Amino acid sequence: METIDLGNNVNIDVETNYLAQQSDPDSKRFVFSYKITITNHNDIPVQLLNRHWLITDGNQHIQEVQGEGVVGEQPVIDPESSYTYTSGAVLATSVGSMQGHYEMSTDEGTQFNAPIAAFTLARPNALH
Repeated sequence: METIDLGNNVNIDVETNYLAQQSDPDSKRFVFSYKITITNHNDIPVQLLNRHWLITDGNQHIQEVQGEGVVGEQPVIDPESSYTYTSGAVLATSVGSMQGHYEMSTDEGTQFNAPIAAFTLARPNALH
């Protein structure tokens, strides 16, 4: 019997933005938004149950975020369909990163993690 890693068939694409109008560099407050698109390449629907993030700022301070769903939802994503949402993070430095995973489930109750590769949050011109 072949075992398929369902998490490897879930693609997660990220777009980030620095929100200058909400940030206050003098107070060490750097606000970023991130838009996530989750695409299900499995043959069956999957549901996003929980999120787990590790947010690291430029001082290597790590903030761990865990919770139900995303933006108040636990979306079901049909095969070859996508779900997109936008959220945000506040850092004490102009550069940081995020990584983690989504805890997902199938209709049959099989649970698996869909990994989210590390991505950078950076104020424009903060990286040389």
